[in-house]
Amino acid sequence: MGENNKMTIFKVGTKAVYPAHGVVQVKAVESKEICGTKKDYYILQVIDSDVTVMVPTDNADTVGLRDVISKSQITRIYKILKNKSKDDEQLNGHQSWNKRYREYSDKLKSGDIFEVASVLKDINMLQNDKDLSFGEKRIMDSALSLLVKEISIAKNLQEEKVTKEIDKILTTSD
Repeated sequence: MGENNKMTIFKVGTKAVYPAHGVVQVKAVESKEICGTKKDYYILQVIDSDVTVMVPTDNADTVGLRDVISKSQITRIYKILKNKSKDDEQLNGHQSWNKRYREYSDKLKSGDIFEVASVLKDINMLQNDKDLSFGEKRIMDSALSLLVKEISIAKNLQEEKVTKEIDKILTTSD
């Protein structure tokens, strides 16, 4: 098995994305001894939050810590949001809300920004057909928040402007 040994290195002060938490800033890299094993850890501060996360530097790729998306990837996100096709069984009502909720939660936790965009699009389309459950509204808010924070940093725009861009895409019909 050819293992990919290329490990992403995050410098102190840079911004990255940690699945389910969203955009974080690398505050420090510290050596700590835990259970008799000494390792280097990234100390990550979740943007706009008091939450701090500690991730072993040698485990960063495994847990999904990644660079903030590039501007070119934003175009792909916006294409996902614009695509109004309803071929998904989740949207055709063939799936119970709790199964849908679990799938959406898993997609948000994956850290894959394109999956997050797809969740936001799907739930937005779902709300055109029915009232959303409390859980679905929470997932929709989380997906929107994750997208807005990352895109605003990638584009160096205020979150409010990015929210308006996304809202315009979601409310415009093809």
